[in-house]
Amino acid sequence: MVEAAVMGAGAWGTALAKVLADAGNAVTIWARRPELAEEINRTHRNPGYLDVVLPESIRATSDPADALTGACTVLLAVPSQTLRANLTDWTGHISADATLVSLAKGIELGTLMRMSQVIVAVTGADAARVAVVTGPNLASEIAEEQPAATVIACSDSGRAVAVQRALSTGYFRPYTNSDVIGAEVGGACKNVIALASGMAAGSGLGENTAAAIITRGLAEIMRLGIALGAKPATLAGLAGIGDLVATCMSPHSRNRSFGERLGRGGTMQAALAATGGHVAEGVTSCESVLALASSYDVEMPLTEAVHRVCHRGLSVHEAVALLLGRTTKPE
Repeated sequence: MVEAAVMGAGAWGTALAKVLADAGNAVTIWARRPELAEEINRTHRNPGYLDVVLPESIRATSDPADALTGACTVLLAVPSQTLRANLTDWTGHISADATLVSLAKGIELGTLMRMSQVIVAVTGADAARVAVVTGPNLASEIAEEQPAATVIACSDSGRAVAVQRALSTGYFRPYTNSDVIGAEVGGACKNVIALASGMAAGSGLGENTAAAIITRGLAEIMRLGIALGAKPATLAGLAGIGDLVATCMSPHSRNRSFGERLGRGGTMQAALAATGGHVAEGVTSCESVLALASSYDVEMPLTEAVHRVCHRGLSVHEAVALLLGRTTKPE
């Protein structure tokens, strides 16, 4: 059993808090809003994000010091672009040898850092203390205890195994991997490709298009990952193609659903309103991923098209025409 703090009470943080509790660990979940923490403690539900019955052993708090004190495993479940600011506030309360587990999938705007790099930069922790959880993990299905697999990536094999054991249940199967770069690149980029997949579906395009987007999207992800030092095998596994397929195809995927609204002719403002003001991670990530790719001279045409739709006013119809009009070449 481990003492675990889950910092963030969104759908993914809540789902993994449930997994940790089901695996027999002591779990405290931090919620930004005191009223949400109180509701979780009182009703054992988090209906605004993930409406399932939570184990009674899960304790919620809105005080980060309360959540972090004594925790040997800290799961960071806040959005990628807010991780730095939150960690700056939390670092003084994190135990000196705690394992820091990133659940966020993205590249930081401006610095173009992966999330593990942000964690190291802010906390001063050795990179070997940082692990990444990634894979085809739709929170709602995991909360319903549907069978799922995930990847625990960490350069320290002992810590990877410890997190693996803490998250192992009859319905959730973690695999370890030492390739943190590959795990993070796959997780960040797949959200962008899922937006493209949703745009295509929303505009009435079919399965041939979907298959082409996923396949060519994977090619983009692999080009960037390999340029950064990732292992091709990582991106051919759960952290790459597995996560990509789930996010591109599932109606539960926020990124795909956001893209669908744009594909049906909706504006960014309308898509935001339909999701309660929650921005899909890919909308921000397409900007930082594209900048990172450019710095390594990596070509990512799908990512560029998504960026132009989300940030430059290009219509989905124009984006499709742009992609189809590219110079033909060998695969």
